[in-house]
Amino acid sequence: MEAPEVPIEKVHEDIHEHSHGKGGWAMGVALSTALLAVLAAIASLLAGHYANEGMLDQMKSANEWNRYQAKSVKENVLRSKVELLAALGKPVAQKDTDKLAEYRKEEDELGESARKLGEGSEHHMTLHSRLARSVTMFQVAIGVSAIAVLTQQKMFWLGGLVCGAIGAFFMITAYLH
Repeated sequence: MEAPEVPIEKVHEDIHEHSHGKGGWAMGVALSTALLAVLAAIASLLAGHYANEGMLDQMKSANEWNRYQAKSVKENVLRSKVELLAALGKPVAQKDTDKLAEYRKEEDELGESARKLGEGSEHHMTLHSRLARSVTMFQVAIGVSAIAVLTQQKMFWLGGLVCGAIGAFFMITAYLH
């Protein structure tokens, strides 16, 4: 999964054009927007990374479950052979009973490995989701801040800062998880 792209060049140009001669607060908007853009880029990169890691762990988990199933089929075929020989009163080779125990042990190991990889995938996808929310809020903050400069209304800038704070919250919770 590709990281979401953050198109902010035009916003920065507009803010720069409108900030000249518009008062000191426009420079604050420009600086805060630049900071939001940096945070959005970082969150976007990390969101993509965790999505990729989550998918890799999910594929590895599926491979482990496939190996588990293969061992299970082999065990069932061998168990059928052993049961048939026992039902016919024929001797069961020690290597067959040893192989059954080996299959059971391998199945347990493969099942545990697959479960751990599945949990790792879920963890990575949770981080991806939180960081993707963070990117979205940073983008909204950048857009609202641009509207503030264009309309000369400081309330929009404050709204943008609130959206940026929410984005930062999601980014921080991703690391605390």
